[in-house]
Amino acid sequence: MPEKIGFVGVGRMGANMARRLKDCHYPVVAVYDARTDVARSLAQELGCEACTTLARMTELSEVIITVVTDDKAMSAIYGSPKKGDSLLANAAGKLFINCATITPKVHVDVEKLCRKAGAESLEACMASSITQAREGTLYLMCGGDEKTFRRAKSLLEKLSASMRYIGQAGQAANVKALVNMVMNINTAALAEGLALGHALKLDLAMLREVFSQTGANSRVLQTDGEDMQNREHSCFFSAAHAAKDSGIALKLGQEKGLNLPLAAATKKQYVRMVKEGLGELDKSGVAELTFKGRHKSRKK
Repeated sequence: MPEKIGFVGVGRMGANMARRLKDCHYPVVAVYDARTDVARSLAQELGCEACTTLARMTELSEVIITVVTDDKAMSAIYGSPKKGDSLLANAAGKLFINCATITPKVHVDVEKLCRKAGAESLEACMASSITQAREGTLYLMCGGDEKTFRRAKSLLEKLSASMRYIGQAGQAANVKALVNMVMNINTAALAEGLALGHALKLDLAMLREVFSQTGANSRVLQTDGEDMQNREHSCFFSAAHAAKDSGIALKLGQEKGLNLPLAAATKKQYVRMVKEGLGELDKSGVAELTFKGRHKSRKK
């Protein structure tokens, strides 16, 4: 029988991953979220328990998949059981699969804590978005002990169209930080190109088609170009997350003594979006800062 699955963090990504595994006949037995109403709603849909404590999540589940927001949230759920509620209470034999984009060092620290508790952990950093989470076509970058990866592989295959084992704990998170850094740079650059085209009174549909056939092509042109033109910024990957993830990459660069001016400029744009109240727009919303006459900044 498949192992019993629990989910910690059931926002847009986590909830759709849980639905996908339920569709694949995996026993999703428990969900947990800091927003209890969100957890209760999904639990009712899936016919499972909405846990009110992290310890209860671990008690019910054999495999716990976490999709939390940031380093602080990750550290909180893996805190010491002696000091409060924790996933690591009676965690021996459990498998923790951590999918959030967080600082690589935190993944390393979590692996150490899990080993100390007699459990296993794996980072399964995700590329793609909500639609792919629901359809089971994510691209996964995995890091941790290779034996743990093999244990998790059949489950992860239900969530992904493709995956790659990168190496030991922290390595997949390094790669994911670079993926998002380059993606965010490309998104901001596309917004500026389309904004300038608009200011030059060019037909933007024509411009996007020309971009697609030249060196200006990119994956974000496919996912975000038309949305930027039409001001359609329904959130698949928020500007707030883009700011966070560019910050992770910049910190890694600083630790290695590298100057990353494009990454720094991109982070500045996404931080500005957050400050301007646009942080929950999709990252394509960066176009609102570049197209003439769209967003009036609070800054003078």
